[in-house]
Amino acid sequence: MRPKPRRQIAFLSLVGITQLHLRNPLIITWWSAAFPGFGHLLLSKYLRGFILIGWEMFINSQMHLNEAMVYTFIGQFEQATEVMQIRWMSLYAPVYLFAIYDSYRTSIDLNHQYILAKRENAPIAPFKMGIIEINYLDKRSPSMAVVWSLLMPGMGQLFTHRILNAFFVLGNWILVCYWSHLLEGIHYLLLGDLARSAKEVNKHWFLFLPSIYAFAAYDAYVTTVEYNKLFDHEQANLLKAEYQDQRFVFPRSPSRKGG
Repeated sequence: MRPKPRRQIAFLSLVGITQLHLRNPLIITWWSAAFPGFGHLLLSKYLRGFILIGWEMFINSQMHLNEAMVYTFIGQFEQATEVMQIRWMSLYAPVYLFAIYDSYRTSIDLNHQYILAKRENAPIAPFKMGIIEINYLDKRSPSMAVVWSLLMPGMGQLFTHRILNAFFVLGNWILVCYWSHLLEGIHYLLLGDLARSAKEVNKHWFLFLPSIYAFAAYDAYVTTVEYNKLFDHEQANLLKAEYQDQRFVFPRSPSRKGG
């Protein structure tokens, strides 16, 4: 009798798929440095990611960090110093550094867990049905996921059926767009009134937008690619279990080491 696997490669539920796969720890760390919480979302550690993102937006806005960065970029160093609320800095730095460190450490740990889970070849449930949703493994276009994300952040995650992540990213995008007055800025920009456009935009909230926009597209692309690999893995296991004779020895490629 085959022993029960200790680990899972993937868990499929009505609101999404949580999956282990190999990740580059440096890329995860870079996203955590760009915006605390994003690295954890890439690791499928959603609760921790949501809390860190909320913390970043709250403390950053209290400290006026983004405004200070804008003034620094344009060379107005005195004004950058004036707007900074340094009493919040002691609260900001430890958590920011922890988010970077924790995402790097966790990505290495999860890579080890994935290698062990792959050796155990744990079965994957490819279909889930409930009264409010249906979720299943299938192959989808990574390019289409990116296109939907570029049209509206969150739609790429909805395309890949990651409902919690999708509505969090979408809600975050809508709130930051509203608070930054992005649409009013675009409106006056299209009318050719560049000065009015720059005046309308709230620079502090505007600076959050590029990170959210780029992350949503990257996350949608990577997730779709990994879901497609998971679909292939589950199909290969099914065909092997159902149709391949147990005595069959699969021929090894001569180019493979030791073949």
